[in-house]
Amino acid sequence: MVLFPSFHDGLSRIISTIKGRIISTIKGRNSQKDTGKEAAEALAKDARKNELMLSSSGNVKSSKTDNFAAVCSTRGQKGINQDSSVVWEGFGSQDDMIFCGIFDGHGPWGHFVSKKVRESVPSLLLCNWQENLALTSLDMDFEMDLDRNLHQFDIWKQSYLKTYAAIDHELKQNRKIDSFFSGTTAVTIIKQGENLVIANVGDSRAVLATTSIDGSLVPLQLTIDFKPNIPEEAERITQSKGRVFCLHDEPGVYRVWMPNGKTPGLSLSRAFGDHCVKDFGLVSEPDVTRRNISSRDQFVILATDGVWDVISNQEAVQVVSLTQDREESAKRLVECAGRAWRYKKKGIAMDDISAICLFFHPSPSQQIDPQLISPQADMMNAL
Repeated sequence: MVLFPSFHDGLSRIISTIKGRIISTIKGRNSQKDTGKEAAEALAKDARKNELMLSSSGNVKSSKTDNFAAVCSTRGQKGINQDSSVVWEGFGSQDDMIFCGIFDGHGPWGHFVSKKVRESVPSLLLCNWQENLALTSLDMDFEMDLDRNLHQFDIWKQSYLKTYAAIDHELKQNRKIDSFFSGTTAVTIIKQGENLVIANVGDSRAVLATTSIDGSLVPLQLTIDFKPNIPEEAERITQSKGRVFCLHDEPGVYRVWMPNGKTPGLSLSRAFGDHCVKDFGLVSEPDVTRRNISSRDQFVILATDGVWDVISNQEAVQVVSLTQDREESAKRLVECAGRAWRYKKKGIAMDDISAICLFFHPSPSQQIDPQLISPQADMMNAL
């Protein structure tokens, strides 16, 4: 059972924060939306000005919580880096809240789509959340805390669904970005106090490092890699007249195709953009989940498939845990993934590699027993 005891206080604070911005327009729904959007954009602008928002490699440390984020991205061998990332400490003017996101673009316009989604998601999500909060009474009489927690989580979920649908529609209408054959993944988390909300589209991944009963640090995958061969995904695609199959020279690599079977050959079942197959089963709907962070949970890794194609969840957790300087943790993971590409995928062009490591506590609560380290992770750390 997952409880969100701090959400009630958080909701109260956010409404207090934005009350002055929306109260004058509460009578008009359209003007309320405009005001909410302006308020969210103003908060994003302030965050950038105060160095609380990071959209490149670097670090973000909270002065009011134990949150610490390390970010690193490197270009692969396929051209321009199409990965994007963002960290927003104090998300929504909340001292205990942080937003993190990783976006992996693909296709000829993938880098533009990736950056556009990165720029749009945080502020629009905040705007929709504010709107939902303004329409929600915190005085509702819930018989159980669980009822309240589920209702409050549903606010996040509905805000995510509305945000992603709107952004994907805007991409389709955007005359400056051609997203017909280009798109991006998106894996994001919001940490508020000890509560975690995770939203995922595509095959970028979120992995939690948590302490097991025997004291070892183990990975817990928080997201699903949305590939076309997942039964539920394949069923949706085929029912929409799309096709799912792999090429003879790529056994096991399933792709989404238009009914003619010629284009686009997309290895994802969910993505922003790629509007050529949006009528044939591809969706931008996020899978939104939640988790209550316990004292056993140490950090979470968000990364593109440039990491996960060559490094396992366990190896990634070990690499990050064994990095003495947290500021170097994401860089270390990206470097290890780069070496793994050269070792495991000789002759194949290296993909772009990006990662965010978000730590929950001021210092590691434990070190991994060297005997628990896999040979691959040991080899990478030795290099």
